[in-house]
Amino acid sequence: MNSAPLTLDLLRKGTKASVQGFEDEIVEEKMLEMGCLPGSIVELEKIAPLGDPIIINISDGNLALRKDEARHIRILLIH
Repeated sequence: MNSAPLTLDLLRKGTKASVQGFEDEIVEEKMLEMGCLPGSIVELEKIAPLGDPIIINISDGNLALRKDEARHIRILLIH
């Protein structure tokens, strides 16, 4: 069952979510170029010691994102 929309920067390590959309055009363009499309399943793999950046797994690959970028990606948790 899915919960209410939230943003990728709030995802906890080891948690999976579905990308719902983007709140910033620049972040959207960057993410689409890297294969992060609405409907994609992402999992938070690692968090840097100071909390930024984060590493997500998407489509069997890893992607590093700054928290500021992740804040603009809407997700739904997957339980």
